[in-house]
Amino acid sequence: MALDEPKDTDDSFDVKGLKFVVDKEFMEKAETIKIDFTGMGFHLDSNMDLGQSGCSSCGSGGSCGD
Repeated sequence: MALDEPKDTDDSFDVKGLKFVVDKEFMEKAETIKIDFTGMGFHLDSNMDLGQSGCSSCGSGGSCGD
């Protein structure tokens, strides 16, 4: 997950006042993406392996894995 500007290859979603931008091809593979804010970062769940079991912080370069 990262901050980004929408491109022609993206879909945009507005959820409770927040705008999410997702690559269309990635969204087809992931089908459904659930994003939860845990108080220390974001946790993403999907039908596909997202490659990380911990959490990471946008812009800080840090992560907190298991």
